[in-house]
Amino acid sequence: MPRELIIDRAQLADLDSLLRRAIEDHGGGLAGLSPEFAQRMVKHLTGDTGPLGETNDSFGHGDALSNEDLQEILTSRQAILLSSTRSLNRVSFIGGAGSGKTWMALEKARQLAKEGLRVGLFCYNKGLGHYLKSQVDLWRQNKPSHTGEFHEYARSVGVPDGTGQEYFDVAMPQLLRELGPSLPQSQKFDAVIVDEAQDFAPGWWEALLSCTKDPLNGQVYAFMDNRQDVYQRWSGENIGDGTRLVPIHVDDNLRNTRSIARTFKEIIGNNVKPRGGEGLPVRFVHCPTQDAVDVASDCVDRLIDEGWANNQIALLTTNRRHPIHQDHYENGTIDTEYWPAFHAREEEFYGHVLGFKGLERSVVILCVNGFKDMNRATEQLYVGFSRARSLLVVVGDRQLVDEASGANLQISLKDATDWTAPDALAG
Repeated sequence: MPRELIIDRAQLADLDSLLRRAIEDHGGGLAGLSPEFAQRMVKHLTGDTGPLGETNDSFGHGDALSNEDLQEILTSRQAILLSSTRSLNRVSFIGGAGSGKTWMALEKARQLAKEGLRVGLFCYNKGLGHYLKSQVDLWRQNKPSHTGEFHEYARSVGVPDGTGQEYFDVAMPQLLRELGPSLPQSQKFDAVIVDEAQDFAPGWWEALLSCTKDPLNGQVYAFMDNRQDVYQRWSGENIGDGTRLVPIHVDDNLRNTRSIARTFKEIIGNNVKPRGGEGLPVRFVHCPTQDAVDVASDCVDRLIDEGWANNQIALLTTNRRHPIHQDHYENGTIDTEYWPAFHAREEEFYGHVLGFKGLERSVVILCVNGFKDMNRATEQLYVGFSRARSLLVVVGDRQLVDEASGANLQISLKDATDWTAPDALAG
């Protein structure tokens, strides 16, 4: 142990400065101690030397929560990246899962709006759109002129709604591109920000640029991870008008513990640095693919019995929706009940990996219940594995998981702990 992490009897008079130095010089993230985090530590540095709260138990919940506290203060690194690139008008921030891209996109939107610019903050996924709105709603001022889904914006300016993937992928963006130049100047954007930008096709970029005051030189900021390119729409090289974005790499992983990050280390590469603590081991529950949904559902109850709160848990499928998710879809309550409940953190969440990009929960149960397209299976596993902050539980057939992991096993469960299937389905 480094001498700086030992405080002896002769040093007690200088205890506060020694503690701060130990935290800042030897903490897992090597980040400055924020005032907010310091306040959360005070209760653990006063009183007796007993347990640090009721959540420290045999399942490691206390350690998990400590790791999440650490993850929340490390965004100061991302603030430096935003500050150092403020003179660049067209930038793509490229980072792996959990690198804080969504936080950066929100912060960039707030900064530009504070400068008096008319800002559009866009994404593709409905769940991420709801999240962005929920965060912006907390701001008293300096809000973007639009926050949410690309297609939602198209409807808002008069593009007619339609049906079919071809309409939403091609026809609707084309109609927006034709409409954009005729918009009143007061309704056009000074700056466009896109989160999970790898989901945007070139035609979508052209449509957005047509709605800006200066399509050739206006401010454009894309936050993206090419390794989550599950829709395979955009290479990231240019934004439709031939303009190349200046690439800025975001190399820290702020979301996941190291044990979780190791499962997709081959995808994110050696440049990405996990900043979380070691964390709980990843768990794997082996079962036939056709039983995966039932087994994963029972795992929710087992985790709650361990002491996890139900609103800490998300169950994500890789193929067909979970029955609870399907009910919301068929009843038309996706916008009115399903996503609002997720962001209110009222209960456990049942979703699909494709709709959970950009989102996270403390515990994720990834239900590998098959794949519609094996060519995109590796990307889906990467998205699913990287959503968990503290504990990842993978449920399914190991042979299918290995096949989906790619030729070089880019997703790896070699260090995962086998977890016995729920008694009701075991054997």
